[in-house]
Amino acid sequence: QVQLVESGGGLVQAGGSLRLSCAASGVAFSLYDMGWFRQAPGKEREFAAGISRSGDSTYYADSVKGRFTISRDNANNTMYLQMNSLTPEDTAVYYCAGRRIGLSQYGYWGQGTQVTVSS
Repeated sequence: QVQLVESGGGLVQAGGSLRLSCAASGVAFSLYDMGWFRQAPGKEREFAAGISRSGDSTYYADSVKGRFTISRDNANNTMYLQMNSLTPEDTAVYYCAGRRIGLSQYGYWGQGTQVTVSS
């Protein structure tokens, strides 16, 4: 059974940093492209960052580029999102997601972790 579990969310002041983690189990982690998505109150879920299976390629939404860094540790089946220079607009529930090799859609999702940035 595939399971993705996020951790590391919390309350932080504007300008601060947080590091999110996503621990995967029940999957051959290295066969999955991974991503972070977020959903702010009253808004649709949006893509924040993505990383290829090997970790060699990373992708970012314009809104987080230069502030967030996605990474992964395939040996420990874990993905990370380092978030710096946080603003209140980054307040959202953050979800990790996995997309198996050969598929176009993310098929596996975590339960989400809340990030709240106070002004």
